[in-house]
Amino acid sequence: MIEILNYLSDLLWGVPMIILLFGTHIYLTIRLKFPQRKIFTAIKLSFTKDKKGDGDVSQFAALATALAATIGTGNIIGVGTAIALGGPGAVMWCWLTGVFGIATKYSEGLLAVKYRQKSEKGYMVGGPMYVLQYGLNSKWAGMLFAIFTAIAAFGIGSTVQANAISTLASDVMGVNPWITGAIVTFLAGLVLVGGIKSIARVCSALVPLMALVYVIGCIVIMCINHAYIWPALQLIVTSAFSVDAVGGGLLGSSIMIAARYGIARGLFSNESGLGSAPIVAASAQTKNPVRQALVSASGTFWDTVVICAITGIVIVSFVLSYTDVSTVDSGVLRKVFQMQLESKLQVMDGGTLTKFAFDHIPYVGAPLLMFGLFTFAFSTILGWSLYAQRAVEYIGGYKWAKVYVWMFLVAVFLGSAINLNTVWTMADIFNALMAIPNLCALILLSDVLVKDTNYYLWDKHLHEEER
Repeated sequence: MIEILNYLSDLLWGVPMIILLFGTHIYLTIRLKFPQRKIFTAIKLSFTKDKKGDGDVSQFAALATALAATIGTGNIIGVGTAIALGGPGAVMWCWLTGVFGIATKYSEGLLAVKYRQKSEKGYMVGGPMYVLQYGLNSKWAGMLFAIFTAIAAFGIGSTVQANAISTLASDVMGVNPWITGAIVTFLAGLVLVGGIKSIARVCSALVPLMALVYVIGCIVIMCINHAYIWPALQLIVTSAFSVDAVGGGLLGSSIMIAARYGIARGLFSNESGLGSAPIVAASAQTKNPVRQALVSASGTFWDTVVICAITGIVIVSFVLSYTDVSTVDSGVLRKVFQMQLESKLQVMDGGTLTKFAFDHIPYVGAPLLMFGLFTFAFSTILGWSLYAQRAVEYIGGYKWAKVYVWMFLVAVFLGSAINLNTVWTMADIFNALMAIPNLCALILLSDVLVKDTNYYLWDKHLHEEER
């Protein structure tokens, strides 16, 4: 089974997927005239409350809920995994995925609002399944996306996150994983029973706090480790485009390997192209689709361009701290990086590498990692539970969505204690299966995206109500 899963993951995340995902990012960036230019407008809009327009939560609440789902273990352990498997160059590819992925996240948000519908209970629902059905007249593709989402949530949204929390509690405080699982499940259940408004309210309070504390903590770490920051940046950039066979990564190194793991973990982190974040974007109260699209796009900026990049620099600079970087050039440095991982540090997985990096820093390192993992993972559980509920509601109606919540909570509890060696692989598989129909929809509906973007954004009708 493990061999089959690994084969499927390698197949789905091979050259075609990298071309489809990164190619869609670049294609939409060019066709929409670089909406990344409006990132500061997007940040400003995220704190602006639209009093007109349909929707159930504010734009900021929708963004906070989406960030709650995207800022998770992928930002900490996922970055470490990308570096361990793809070398330091994977950080650069992860970052580039975020920069160009802003255009894709913008496009997803626009289409989600444009094609959203009222549910049987009277609230707004949307996302790629509705875009596929009402934008492309393909109900079967919408059903496939919803099924993949509901299954993926058991990996990326529940078991992986709960296991990260329980493992940390066990390693640091010696708490039994089953006890941690029971506590996390109980806390998640308290929030989930209140529906989207309860989830959005908790995420709106939790996300800004956890992100701010983590970023400040990482900056403190980089100040302590300042002598290795510039060499780390050089190594990250040069390794991303290195074609030699020894440039880092436990599986060897090349542009493809660095890109494969950097892009895969970038998607796992910011979910641009995955199609998950638009599900909550469709619930936002907004005057027109482009306003919420910009707000959604700012999530990728915070998640990957800022948080993942900072985490990557912290980890790479930590490995280099075992070396006299003043005596070697960048080519030798890549070999040294590899040797440090394999011999002195004996790192075989991203989680261990991340833990070593933060434990290495006195006083602030370990507490910061503990705070970040707990808050990031718990918030991801909340966000993904909403995504999965909406997907199940699309498949079978409101009643089955409520049944799914209990199944989701059971997965949280079990994930805290069971072995998850293959869960990351399964998460990659279902992420790819979700991304494929979503990316195809974005490309096929690019004319719609161009038309609305030109009118609302570039022709300066951004503050008008939807026509």
